[in-house]
Amino acid sequence: MFMKTLYTPGVAHLSYIFGDGGQASVIDPRRDVQEYLEIAHRRGAKITHIFETHRNEDYVTGSLELAWRTGAEIYHGSQLDFQYGNPVNAGDEFQLGNVKLSILHTPGHTMESISIVYRDLAFSDDPLGVFTGDALFIGDVGRTDFYPDRAEEVSGMLYDSIFQKLLPLGEHVLLWPAHGAGSVCGSGIAERNFSTLGYERKHNPVLQKTGREEFIRFKVNEEHFQPPYFKQMEKYNLEGAPPLDQLPIPKPLSPDEFAQAVDDGMLVVDVRSPEAYAGAHVPKSFSLPLDMLPAFGGMFLAYDKPLGLVVEDYRQIEEAVLGLTRIGYDKVDGFLAGGLHAWETSGRRYGRIEAIHITDLEQRLDKGDAFTLLDVRSKEEFESGHLRSAVHIYVGDLPSKLGQIPKSHPITTVCRSGQRAMIAAAFLRRQGVEPVETCLGSMSACSHVECQVVRED
Repeated sequence: MFMKTLYTPGVAHLSYIFGDGGQASVIDPRRDVQEYLEIAHRRGAKITHIFETHRNEDYVTGSLELAWRTGAEIYHGSQLDFQYGNPVNAGDEFQLGNVKLSILHTPGHTMESISIVYRDLAFSDDPLGVFTGDALFIGDVGRTDFYPDRAEEVSGMLYDSIFQKLLPLGEHVLLWPAHGAGSVCGSGIAERNFSTLGYERKHNPVLQKTGREEFIRFKVNEEHFQPPYFKQMEKYNLEGAPPLDQLPIPKPLSPDEFAQAVDDGMLVVDVRSPEAYAGAHVPKSFSLPLDMLPAFGGMFLAYDKPLGLVVEDYRQIEEAVLGLTRIGYDKVDGFLAGGLHAWETSGRRYGRIEAIHITDLEQRLDKGDAFTLLDVRSKEEFESGHLRSAVHIYVGDLPSKLGQIPKSHPITTVCRSGQRAMIAAAFLRRQGVEPVETCLGSMSACSHVECQVVRED
């Protein structure tokens, strides 16, 4: 018997492969499936069952890809009309050797959400663990904002799923959710990826609400960001994503070829650090640091445009391609051969973004200089402490709220560490907003130099 958790960075996705008796099952697979195949091969197991706890919104599921490669059957909740796989209902059971799986219908996050109870029959028929999808996280619970016209109803459904179906499984039962810290599916998810139902009952802040009505009020009043790429993910995960087979292999493009591709409509994705981007970049490129590419790329990039990469070194290309394909961007056509150095030595013009130190920013605020301080963190981050006179617009809302940004003065962007601030500054420059600068280090640096911080009541 074996169990392996796979963590997908960027989208903070958790998937699982386990098995016994020569059979294996995968829960919520990601689109690039090679690692599941290798794990099963090493264990001498054949992948026979694939379960989707729900139609995921933030990444492309790899169920069809894995089924094509293995012949495994796909199973998902019956309350949504998936165009592939087999519907399951509460009470359905499956067995792989001594592993027994039982289906619970746990709606709230989505209507078709299921949880899967895991038992080891070699010892007992008692539940050992449960795969909860996005119903219950470690330190948080699933978001319920996908049905705005039924907000109270679905929040009540989630409460009932957790308190009437999941927690009664037992204090000892291990909790295996579909996302970890950093996911857009929950703002309070713990940094650790291990817990029990008993621990969550006692310490999960959302489960400490005093009763069903308070839980519902809390969920109804939450504010979650829905990136535009969610719609593409929902479509792919309902109908089935195009086969991936192998990752796209971007072609090396000389500066002349790269520039011509840009003229022909290619979008430039610069995955280098904010510091490197500030110093020199291809004009009108997007700044999307490599470790933030899967989480933020879908907020700005179009699906019908080819993409070209600017990287620090060749090793970053595969990681960038992985991050993009996991959220459905398959048209990664090329990369700038030789990087920015080749662009510079070709004599082509490059852009720069002025970077300001946090103490200089504080001095500007003290003197009352005329500029727009744009804070692009989340609402929760902003309310926990921000600089004086800051205007708040979440980075993901910039495309839809561009007209709300005061442009009569120079704009300075800030976030927590400077990465999202550079994403925002690059996007504004691409939209023709000038002048724009960014504060590297941002609020993290602020905490070390005793800035004057305003907190919302």
